[in-house]
Amino acid sequence: MQLINKQSVQERINAWKNRPLYAHVEMTSGAYAAHNDSSKHPAATFISNAVVQYSAGSIAGDGPYRVGLKTSNGWIYSEGLTHWDSGDVERLILAGHDSQGKLVVALQLSESPF
Repeated sequence: MQLINKQSVQERINAWKNRPLYAHVEMTSGAYAAHNDSSKHPAATFISNAVVQYSAGSIAGDGPYRVGLKTSNGWIYSEGLTHWDSGDVERLILAGHDSQGKLVVALQLSESPF
């Protein structure tokens, strides 16, 4: 994965507007956060292969980035994104990694299931 190129990600978001897509969204503080440090609160969210369609979308910030996708019934929003897979043209794969390189947040979109 490479550091996010804001313009390229925005172009991909624009290209998939108003199309049914499969979304994968996750956030975690780490499965063993409390095990390794009792002061840390473990938290996680995971949604995979939810079919979504957005009418507007944008990437904002100067890094880490945030992406918002406006759907007919609400929003999909991810913050803390740092990296993307620029070589994957079939899917938009965005991730946020902490200072140790561990995954903290992910937002992925595809026309086919993950």
